Amino acid sequence: MNEKVSVESLLEEARLAKAMPPPAERLRLREAAGLTRDQVARAVGVARGTVQNWERGASEPTPPGRLEYLRLLEGLAQLYPAPEAPGDPVAELLAAAKSSTPQPPAPGVAPPVPAALTGLETLRGPDGRAIEGDPGPCVRCGVETTYQSTDGRPLHSGAMCQPTAPAVPPTPPTPPTSAPAPADPASAPAPASASPVPARVPTRPQRRSKSAERAQEDLLGMIRDAVREEAERAGGDEEAAVAALEKRAVPDVMDLFAETRSSARYEYTAYPTLPDILHKPTKKRPDEIWEARPRFRHPDYSMRAARADVKVTALDTNAAYLSALKCWLPIGRLEHTTGADGVGPKRSGVHLITPAQWAHPHLPDPIGDRDEPGALWVTDATLRLLLRLSGPKYGLTGAPEIHESWTSGATENFLDALRKALSAARDEALTTQDVLLEMYVKSMYSKFVSTMGESDTNRKIYRPDWMHIVRAQAHANLWSKAYKAHQGGLEVIAMLGTDELHVTGDPWSVFTEGRALSQMKVKYSDAKASGEYLVGKVKTNG
Repeated sequence: MNEKVSVESLLEEARLAKAMPPPAERLRLREAAGLTRDQVARAVGVARGTVQNWERGASEPTPPGRLEYLRLLEGLAQLYPAPEAPGDPVAELLAAAKSSTPQPPAPGVAPPVPAALTGLETLRGPDGRAIEGDPGPCVRCGVETTYQSTDGRPLHSGAMCQPTAPAVPPTPPTPPTSAPAPADPASAPAPASASPVPARVPTRPQRRSKSAERAQEDLLGMIRDAVREEAERAGGDEEAAVAALEKRAVPDVMDLFAETRSSARYEYTAYPTLPDILHKPTKKRPDEIWEARPRFRHPDYSMRAARADVKVTALDTNAAYLSALKCWLPIGRLEHTTGADGVGPKRSGVHLITPAQWAHPHLPDPIGDRDEPGALWVTDATLRLLLRLSGPKYGLTGAPEIHESWTSGATENFLDALRKALSAARDEALTTQDVLLEMYVKSMYSKFVSTMGESDTNRKIYRPDWMHIVRAQAHANLWSKAYKAHQGGLEVIAMLGTDELHVTGDPWSVFTEGRALSQMKVKYSDAKASGEYLVGKVKTNG
């Protein structure tokens, strides 16, 4: 059934489609009213850096802050109208409109372009390509276009404007003649030029896609500005800049997160009541959730073997916590259920289970390495992995027994906008070899995960269930890489923490070497089992 469209929603859409004043005018209006960027940011529901980007033209306002920002600018424009300067295009157009009605141009002759519009140029990006915005009638020819002029008004790119064909007055009938003279081909009138084809107006999904791109560019602008600000403040002292960026990583990543949630319906600061199992009994004792952290070492191999002749490569997973932000998170109040009633593809939380026995000593146990057997509380990420491995595709273990759960409806995309922005910033840092930017991004995503539970350094969020789920997802992702290595003919010698995997043979026959999120790199450390090293067999399987 089609969604009902109200008059209010149509008016809202029309207001959103209005041309936004150019960046210089946005800055002038705010300064004329004596407002700070912080005041404007709080009023329209965005971050201060976003307002700064809008005023300098680094990015264009996007919903939901766009509508409120437009209302503010319209109100300020009425209070502080721009002075009419000589050569002002708007003033000239208004003067031309008040003058006598112009005579229609002769057939086939394009109407003259107003002097106020002759100097307009197409707005172009750093790559020289024309920048598109909201659709509107071109100020030259009136045909709708998504391209913009340098002052923010709709304008066809380059010389694409074409005059519409003028209406041809009816020709009076001519009296019939007895013998019409043969037509002279040279004097035959030229065919009338075709009317210009209106530019295609982007569909709503296309506009949403462009809005998402502009929103991500806003976030990238905030990240770049922070690095540039601290680098300038440090005066070339890289260590001082690194320390300053690490210090501000938590508040800055929370500002980024708030920016990604500005148009969302779910308010993440409305913390639901959590069960006792998610509360620390004391400040130094952890809660009851097991994250399936691995400490696996293959029992058949050792560096102390009498004959160490098997080459091992220590591998490092790139940005493990950043990739783990793609996980199923509960977004409602956690509800208690017994048995498997709380388990579902679109539910998430924590579960009390008794896992089946793991009978593969040559592979890491997906439940991690724990000291005591029996029932334990695990996250949704761990349970999903166990259920997958007990299914017909893998058949590696029995299904876990589920005793009770605390779960709610869930989504896999809750942190996706933040993950994509940080991933894009990380890619930019690697491409440009910007060490400060790379370190800053790493500090943000790692501290975001580690402080979203009970933390004295982050008071803006309290979701220990999310923290456990993201961490457990990182462990589950690492287990999947270990299984991929095993299926590719490599022996898994060790799997440690969230990102460390040691394998025999040629790892690049299975993995791609590099720094991208989907790639692996050699792990070097002060430990003996670092880089490439040798082990030997200590017993024979069978």
